This record gives sequence, structure tokens and C-alpha cells, in this order.
Amino acid sequence: MTDRPAPGIRTDYRVFRTLGTRWNDNDIYGHINNVVFYEMFDTAVNGLLLEAGLLDPHAGADVFLVVDSGCRYHAPISHPAVITAGLRVGHLGRSAVRYEIALFDGDADLAAAEGHFVHVNVDRETHRPRPMADPLRQLFQSMTAPQR
Repeated sequence: MTDRPAPGIRTDYRVFRTLGTRWNDNDIYGHINNVVFYEMFDTAVNGLLLEAGLLDPHAGADVFLVVDSGCRYHAPISHPAVITAGLRVGHLGRSAVRYEIALFDGDADLAAAEGHFVHVNVDRETHRPRPMADPLRQLFQSMTAPQR
């Protein structure tokens, strides 16, 4: 068995978004339920794309489909909390991008959870992969994580 990776730190990430928690996010154990972390990942990434004007989920010719995801939990978070989502791009392909996302509880420097998901840029009608437009590629290149 391999050693579990240590939690990431804020400086590992390129872009930050603030997310709030809701009353119903806590589970019976008194902390944010694991499924909510995935919702926060999705909200952070798609919020970034929407605000940058690079995603039109209702009428755009291209849309993104999630084809892979995962999460490592390091510490619990409980409502009420203000979460900072740190984002970076771990891999950028012709039509796919791997986002790496960390969730930080308030001002904490260590990630409470770290996850990833892979978006594939596809034609809205055929769902076939398409190359990303230059503005998307430029945003993702600016978010690329440095090689360690």
C-alpha cells in the first residue's frame, strides 16, 4: 500500500472561487456530506467558465461532459462555513481538460478535500469530441499547474 498524499496548500492552485454551505449540506455525522464536495467542484468549474463567457449551457454549439472524477478527503467541514475552491489544470488535451480542485475551509492553508474531474468538449448535437476554441485553451493554459 502506498502512502497517502499530504493535503495540498493554497499556493498549489491558480484560481480561487468562494462557495457557501447550506443547512442541508451537513449529514447525520455533523459534517458536509461527500456528495456535496462533488457539487462544489462542479459549481466552481462551471461558475468560472460561465463568468468568463466561455460556456453557454443553453445555446452554445459546444458543451462539456464529465468523463472521470474523484476525490480525496483530508478533513471534515461543517455548516456554516465559507469554502474557498482552488482550481488548476492538471492536463490539457485537444478536446479534454483535467481540472484539479481543492476545497479549503475558511482561511485554512491546507485542503480539506482535493478532487479532479475531466471535461471533454463536445458538439451539443452529436456529443462527439471537438477541439477547444482558443479562448478556452488560453484560460486553461493560464491555470496549468507547474511540473513538480
